[in-house]
Amino acid sequence: MPLLEPDPGALRPDVRPEDASSDRVTDAGAGGTPEPLRSDLLALLGPEKVLTHISDLVRYASDASPYRFLPRVVVLPGTTAEVAAVLAYAREHGRQVVFRAAGTSLNGQAQGEDILVDVRRHWVGVEVLDEGRRARIAPGTTILRANTTLARHGRVLGPDPASAVACTVGGVVANNASGMTAGTTRNSYRTVASLTVVLPTGTVVDTAAPDADERLAAAEPELCAGLLALKREIEDDAALTARIRAKYTLKNTNGYRLDAFLDGTTPVEILRGLMVGSEGTFGFLSEIVFDTLPLDREVLTGLFFFPSLPAAAAAVPLFNEAGALAVELMDGNTLRASVQVEGVPADWAHLPGTTTALLVEFRAPDEERLAAFEATAEAVLPRLTLVAPVASVASVASVASVASVTNTFTRDPGTIASYWKARKAFVTAVGGSRPSGTTLITEDFAVPPDRLAEACEALLALQTRHGFDAAVAGHAAHGNLHFLLAFDAGLPSDVARYAAFMDAFCRMTVERFDGSLKAEHATGRNIAPFLELEWGPRATGLMWRTKQLIDPAGVLAPRIVLDRDPEAHLRGLKSVPTVEPVADPCIECGFCEPTCPSNDLTTTPRQRIVLRREMMRQPSGSPVEARLLEAYGHDAVDTCAGDSTCKLACPVGIDTGAMMKAFRHQRHSAREERVATLTAEHFRVVEAAARLAVAAAAKIDDRLLSALTRGLRKVVRPDLMPEWLPAVPGPAKHRLPGTSRLDARAVYYPACVNRIFGGPEGHTGPSLAEAVVAVSARAGKPVWIPRDVRGTCCATIWHSKGYEQADAVMANRIVEAAWGWTGGGQLPLVVDASSCTLGIAHEVVPYLTPANRELHRELTVVDSLVWAAEELLPELEILRTAGSAVVHPTCSMEHLRDVPQLMALAEACAEEVLLPDSARCCGFAGDRGLLHRELTESATAREAAEVTAREWDAYLSANRMCEIGMDHATGRTYRSALLELERATRPGAGE
Repeated sequence: MPLLEPDPGALRPDVRPEDASSDRVTDAGAGGTPEPLRSDLLALLGPEKVLTHISDLVRYASDASPYRFLPRVVVLPGTTAEVAAVLAYAREHGRQVVFRAAGTSLNGQAQGEDILVDVRRHWVGVEVLDEGRRARIAPGTTILRANTTLARHGRVLGPDPASAVACTVGGVVANNASGMTAGTTRNSYRTVASLTVVLPTGTVVDTAAPDADERLAAAEPELCAGLLALKREIEDDAALTARIRAKYTLKNTNGYRLDAFLDGTTPVEILRGLMVGSEGTFGFLSEIVFDTLPLDREVLTGLFFFPSLPAAAAAVPLFNEAGALAVELMDGNTLRASVQVEGVPADWAHLPGTTTALLVEFRAPDEERLAAFEATAEAVLPRLTLVAPVASVASVASVASVASVTNTFTRDPGTIASYWKARKAFVTAVGGSRPSGTTLITEDFAVPPDRLAEACEALLALQTRHGFDAAVAGHAAHGNLHFLLAFDAGLPSDVARYAAFMDAFCRMTVERFDGSLKAEHATGRNIAPFLELEWGPRATGLMWRTKQLIDPAGVLAPRIVLDRDPEAHLRGLKSVPTVEPVADPCIECGFCEPTCPSNDLTTTPRQRIVLRREMMRQPSGSPVEARLLEAYGHDAVDTCAGDSTCKLACPVGIDTGAMMKAFRHQRHSAREERVATLTAEHFRVVEAAARLAVAAAAKIDDRLLSALTRGLRKVVRPDLMPEWLPAVPGPAKHRLPGTSRLDARAVYYPACVNRIFGGPEGHTGPSLAEAVVAVSARAGKPVWIPRDVRGTCCATIWHSKGYEQADAVMANRIVEAAWGWTGGGQLPLVVDASSCTLGIAHEVVPYLTPANRELHRELTVVDSLVWAAEELLPELEILRTAGSAVVHPTCSMEHLRDVPQLMALAEACAEEVLLPDSARCCGFAGDRGLLHRELTESATAREAAEVTAREWDAYLSANRMCEIGMDHATGRTYRSALLELERATRPGAGE
């Protein structure tokens, strides 16, 4: 073991329930995957594609649903041949397989108790076809990622679920998930052009192939004959045919798409239809080709507040008739809960309980069409029963006291975004405010739209009768409602209450409204026992026969969609133990995962919390707890970049990065804390020494330095000893450029990283500090560099590692210095590294003394990107441009929201600019990329592939360490966008 290795027990929970949870992983599971399953699959796929440790199994056991099932093994195949091999193994050994992509499904359909197949990691990509009219998409691609690519072609996918930031295309098709606007005409069933599917037998079918039916008939003659026989049987039953057609006039994802037998004429066409909404029970979708839809960029949106549900429901058909693409409903409880989401008006917290809102949106391809929509929509407003808006908050007694209630249409993108953020955060915002320790269940159903108000009132009454908080939201235009139930799965009385509610709810939906028990979330585990209630024995029997025909060995996803156990929905309900306050509201939705730099390497934010919850379920000192703690240090704490982009993605702002920094602090010895504090107290010496070390290293062969540091990392804890990378640049110039305080328009603070490390390799122009000074002077806005900046820092060095005392030392020093430099806040402080801007502007605050917090409030901290784009660029003349540039937005830019400024600078300096679709935090995180180079390599893999697909004239960012990380990842040379701006505006030859 390396020296200074932390004690895993330091992360053992201090406080836990008195009794271990009944659903904990038993001691027998501590060893992970049992033999011979472990050895068989390692031999079949190799060690890189098989996860067998108990830590891996636990982190995959939970998803966004209320269920929790521990898989025996997790595999990550990368090709259709490997998927077929896994299915063949399962058939031969009597095992069962469940596919999992994003884990955002709400009903447990992505959970298995045997072989769980991760079909996200190696299955990402978008190929645009026919100028965007079609797109071939890999199943692990998120909807957001696909739409980002399609947007360049003015196109978009039909399905638009609220979880688009995280859910994958494969999951959306497998569940026929729809969303805000898809309804019954834009969903996957209607817009999927073709599929490539791996059947349970291993047969691969491309439904677009001209000879697909001939190939399928040769490979699976019984399947083809059986599909055609079922088609004839259904068509010969006029009453059944009519019933099937009627059921799909509403949104309906409960059971299998029996209308596929009516819509398809050949076995392949029938199979294509059946695969949509089959929830992974018929095969693996390795590729999906979509017919895309026009992306109407002109948008008109309004949020209208009504005194009651019936009043809001009465308005829905009026907006539908006016041509609204979306009409979304939010009741009072939903509106009030959503205020915890950043960007949502805080005064919604004062809304009375009966208030109901409709979010209405019109979209058009051009201004003329939108103006026509606007005129029609405005004519609807006088016919509505709306609350009366006022301009100020006078009391909290009525809706009229809420200033943000305007009841008008808007075209302002920021306002529209805040409305949609509130609506899309329904599950997480309402669920995040549930009582600690409770399980969350999300249900959705559909009723005829003209009975929407009646259904809402009936649902709310039912929730109240069974002791659940009443809240409802949904896609009102389509009669599709959503609601949440929170209860303690560890209490038999609470489980019985949930069971009674579900029985009453399902009967109400079917018998009173003839509705759909699942409108868009798919059957899953919690509605499977009620499938026959909705469809009747005849249709349900056909579904069982279809499953037997396609999957005769029962390999795929047993007990999902079809289950004869009337209490199947009560099996596997997960307890939710209370964990650290910062993470306790987590409902495990998974929205955070695509943003996480380590999601393809070790763990994700959700998984870090899931693992922590399992520790809380365990009795202290159990074998399972011991194994989890052994893995947690590296897999969760050390390989967390600490960038906190998870907080940006989480609708309730959970900052798992902050929790990992707290755990780093928890592991520190008193000696480590003292040493860190000394480095902060004497940082001027440390800074000079670091620069000298970099200068010395620049004269030594990179291979020798890499070998030396790798050797030291075997002796000293790797999280303390950096590894030398050839991408590390030489030293910065010893002297900063001379400037004058007189007439300065801003104080310029060169970050310590730019005082230690020099510019990119081969750069012969000015240093970054010289460039900022020069370009500011050209714009007539000179800056001043204080002479005593050396020895100061933004404190991020210590903050990122959890050295709290050292963090406090430097945080207070930099604020006191900045206050003096800026004349008590009279001048802005311009910082030339985005992470340092974030540090000084926000991250230092919790560590300041009360007096220094007052000083901090008077400071205006400006990122150099913002200074250049907003203050300098309008005053500058662009004299030369690069032909092309690719940009890397850093995580700090995302927090500071200055990515648009980076783009503005790049677009001013280059004729063609690319922001890669796969761009995200590079994981370098100051020096973390030197401590764990694999983190950066994993985090940047897809972005690097985009960047290196061609050559660019300039590679731009605005943070030196991130630039080093991207240099390492891509083999290209990144530099600050301000260096490029200086070159573009430099008088004379300019090179």
